[in-house]
Amino acid sequence: MFKHSTLCDLLSWRATHQSDRLAYTFLADGKTEAAKLTYGELDDRARVIAAWLHSLNALGERALLLYSPGLEFIAAFIGCLYAGVIAIPAPPPDPARLKRTLPRLQAIASDARASLILTSVRISEQLQQAGSRISSEFPGMDWLVTDLLSEEPAAAWQQPEIGNDTLAYLQYTSGSTSAPKGVAISHGNLMHHSACVNQAWGYGPDSVAATWLPYFHDYGLIDGIIQPLYAGVPCYLMSPLTFYMRPLRWLQIISRYRVTHSQGPNFAYKHCLNKIKPEQRATLDLSSWRTASNGAEPVLQSTVKQFIEAFGSCGFRPEALYPSYGLAEATLLVATKRHGEVPNCSYLQADALEKHQIVEVPPDQTGVRTVVSCGPPIATMKVVIVNPETSTGCRGNEVGEIWVSDPSVALGYWQRPDDSKATFGAYLKDTGDGPFLRTGDLGFLKDGELFVTGRIKDIIIIRGRNHYPQDIELTVERSHPALRVGHGAAFAIEMDEQERLIVVQEVERSYQQSLDVDRAIAGIREAVADEHELQVYAAILIQAGTIPKTSSGKLQRGFCRQQFLEGTLNPIAAKSAKSGLSRKPATPTVSVS
Repeated sequence: MFKHSTLCDLLSWRATHQSDRLAYTFLADGKTEAAKLTYGELDDRARVIAAWLHSLNALGERALLLYSPGLEFIAAFIGCLYAGVIAIPAPPPDPARLKRTLPRLQAIASDARASLILTSVRISEQLQQAGSRISSEFPGMDWLVTDLLSEEPAAAWQQPEIGNDTLAYLQYTSGSTSAPKGVAISHGNLMHHSACVNQAWGYGPDSVAATWLPYFHDYGLIDGIIQPLYAGVPCYLMSPLTFYMRPLRWLQIISRYRVTHSQGPNFAYKHCLNKIKPEQRATLDLSSWRTASNGAEPVLQSTVKQFIEAFGSCGFRPEALYPSYGLAEATLLVATKRHGEVPNCSYLQADALEKHQIVEVPPDQTGVRTVVSCGPPIATMKVVIVNPETSTGCRGNEVGEIWVSDPSVALGYWQRPDDSKATFGAYLKDTGDGPFLRTGDLGFLKDGELFVTGRIKDIIIIRGRNHYPQDIELTVERSHPALRVGHGAAFAIEMDEQERLIVVQEVERSYQQSLDVDRAIAGIREAVADEHELQVYAAILIQAGTIPKTSSGKLQRGFCRQQFLEGTLNPIAAKSAKSGLSRKPATPTVSVS
């Protein structure tokens, strides 16, 4: 789309030719315009930060970016790009929960060998109030409070030489199945992928963007923040907490500013369905919303259907909802729905799917698994379905691992050559084609469209049958009204040389004092037995807000399993298939080999 080779060049051009055009507006409570930046102002602010980084001889250094939701992060991120500093967007530690939030940040800082922390006055003061311990947690690192920087050094700053292969930033993976790893994104990755996203999600000169997604997640960074800058369209931002507490504000922003592009994971659309009342819907006009992308987690057909039905009266069109699939290792997006089409799905025989076979059946038949299409691979993206054991291509009726190849695929993992080779350097044994990125996700292609069925590491294998944990989790949460939607985990442990199914599930706060625990657990066991022919060895009900999730909201099944084995889940109640007793164990209730 552009002749510019880097985002730095593009912003410099916009600052010269479109200086007064509005770039970003932050809505402090989802309503009040608290801060704005034009392209000229953003360029000026980024140059100030870059000049200070230059004065610290920081070229090539890694910098943690710790910011509250707002516009200062954007200036800091661009400032790092301008200075040749490798930015690391990261969630700031919560002063009230340092024991829980600090370890991940420490792991990122250590892995990246970061030497700088860029932050705001607000975050700096919050951390100082939490105690002097914070500074000792990051020894030898320089702190730069960017919103206090003067403009004095800016005039002397000169942009270093930056090319397509220059490393731009590290996107740390969410750690849902393993320790966080830094995905190395180059300037070339960023610009190529921005062009692909621009086309795939239909950005145009009349587009208007809105986002509430966190900046430290690839979805929020690439589509939420960078894509509007690439496309040259205004973007309205609000905080993730505002969305969670008042999801109506998200849709009100879309209605008020005639937003055409906004995004969210499946839970966001479900959250709107659960929290926005019919009389509130009547005040909305969503007819401007052309691209409502749905990605970052499994897309559920029930959510897609219900959202379209519920908000159709507000002008929301079925073809505006874009189920999508992507991952940080591919910069962001791999596949999404075609323009002008409504989302579609496949109805598959669940028993066959557990054997990695695709057998289509009528939707009203028993034992059906519904899988939503994520559309065709975008632009130049090549997708193949591969047997993960043999590294050979799958037949058309088989489920396999999703492998992708494209200039959007990242350079690898930061300072992890073995992991990089295993993940980014895969070749097909039957054809020799490659290299491919191994996504670790399972799926199949049908009529050129990608269907994602689960993750390799999360699959539960009991009695030789493969079970997708998200299917079991969906069954569990539907078994009783007290169980929180999207806040349960299913996994297996080995005991007596057999795989045993464990279910951990949050309980809604309003039910925690009055819940009949025995009845709820009996309902879970009966539902799982009926729908999956599985015995739940242990069911653990836990308090709302305590299921392990990543900073971007992804379920950490592996960590949840670890907590179960260590006896640290702090359950409301648990029931074992052996004892049949409800209890609150403080130590592991099972032994593993």
